[in-house]
Amino acid sequence: MKWFAILLAPFAVALTSTAAMATLEAQSRTDQGEARKEMQAGNVLSLREIERRVLPQMRGSEYLGPAYDATARAYRLKFIKDGRVTYVDVDARTGRIINRSN
Repeated sequence: MKWFAILLAPFAVALTSTAAMATLEAQSRTDQGEARKEMQAGNVLSLREIERRVLPQMRGSEYLGPAYDATARAYRLKFIKDGRVTYVDVDARTGRIINRSN
């Protein structure tokens, strides 16, 4: 019976990981929809406008993509340069950089 539990352990870990990923993906879709609603209502700038303002300041870095936090009304843009990842947090209402971390 003990060997049965040992064999099932990797499947339990995989199932838990899959559920966590599904939750994160659902939250991401919700935040994207919220960003779209807020932009259409005129409450936040479009992602394209945010990128137009920030990307020139990150010359030499490769842009990996954005994420939107509906609660903070902020975009997090992800960059990589020389193997180091940098996150640039931008106020979606003003386009102002509020934090830069690496």
